[in-house]
Amino acid sequence: MDAEDEARPQIRTFTEQDREAVMALAPRLTEGVAPWRDGSAVLRAVTEWVGDSLERANTADRAVFVGEVGGRVVGAVTVATRRHFSGEVDAYVGELIVASGHSRHGVGTALMAAAEDWGRARGLARLSLETGAANTIARGFYEKLGYEDEDVRLSRRL
Repeated sequence: MDAEDEARPQIRTFTEQDREAVMALAPRLTEGVAPWRDGSAVLRAVTEWVGDSLERANTADRAVFVGEVGGRVVGAVTVATRRHFSGEVDAYVGELIVASGHSRHGVGTALMAAAEDWGRARGLARLSLETGAANTIARGFYEKLGYEDEDVRLSRRL
């Protein structure tokens, strides 16, 4: 195996042995959250989301995939089914996390491809996800993959 092959992300299904590595990535999900949100509350929430996704991983209606580079877990994506208010069922990415040193090296793209393949294998027509309006890096990434804005949530300080 040459250096290029070692740098290419390998995508596989999450196993319990990956839990610690995936949980260590969870704080990356705090990046790009609106600045008026409490940082410690955001960290608690994202840690809980990731932990919950791992607890319910790899059932008929949900999966977690990890990306490895050089035998080390450097990313993860959680995907499940989710009913849209129209009644349609979509594949839904709850979390996509890539280690900071591995951003822009194909890990996120490969993980999203795995999530899309999971949805297609279940006959689903769409994959949806949510990210913060302030998360311009993630928004640009998803746009490059062909994702479009669908809903907008607004808030105001009271």
